[in-house]
Amino acid sequence: MDEQSDKEIASKKQRDQMLKLVAKGFYNELINYGVGQPEVIRVASHLLDNLLAKGKRPDKDVGYYNGIFTLASVKDEWAERKQLAVQHVTLRPLQKQVVNKVGDWLKDRAVRESFVPAFPENKSKLQEYFTSPTREYFSIDYNNETVGIIGGENIDTTAGKLEMKKLVGESGLQGKGIGKRATFGFLYYAFIIRNLNKVYIHSRDINIRNINLNSRFGFELEGVFLDDSTVGDKRQDVVRMALFKPLWLQIFSPGVERAIQ
Repeated sequence: MDEQSDKEIASKKQRDQMLKLVAKGFYNELINYGVGQPEVIRVASHLLDNLLAKGKRPDKDVGYYNGIFTLASVKDEWAERKQLAVQHVTLRPLQKQVVNKVGDWLKDRAVRESFVPAFPENKSKLQEYFTSPTREYFSIDYNNETVGIIGGENIDTTAGKLEMKKLVGESGLQGKGIGKRATFGFLYYAFIIRNLNKVYIHSRDINIRNINLNSRFGFELEGVFLDDSTVGDKRQDVVRMALFKPLWLQIFSPGVERAIQ
């Protein structure tokens, strides 16, 4: 079997895994919305009706965020002031006084359990957690107020990769684009300032919306770890998605990849 055939088989398996994941997420969302199990069959029938309907086409794939962000969107003051800004959102190295605020945000069980693995609950343990040499976190400041954190874990400079985690914890500020801007700023930091090759994320939030949002930055599905995490007394699957520097540059700054490398 030649190398091209191997690649085609691997690509097909990855695609099948993605479709399986999307189907599972769609099924779970239907159940959460109160659709009974017998009605799921009717939903499948309606999907086939739409597929076969003449003159109708599914919506086009959601595009990348390159209509919102480019490399020029980042105000890079890292060398002078150790900060990066994307519009009204600024990233600064996490300070000790902010960790207490993070502890307050994590008192919300749903917030705490959304991370894989969960952050420590004890504030003193949180201080120790964030000072580990394998981690690097930033405060997310919005209009001069700290509203969240974002950072890297499992930093591997030899392999050029890290795991990204993010939390916009201040109540009432979700849905304002703060997380998107913080994410883009952190990706700039990882790929441009630290010159890493890969950023990956783990998520318990197995649904189509979450996959779509990550995909808009260029993240692609790497795998699904079945029953990999425990929340309460329930086992849950964990999704891993990854983004590579060359693809990110191609999306958000076409033509500059060679100049930056």
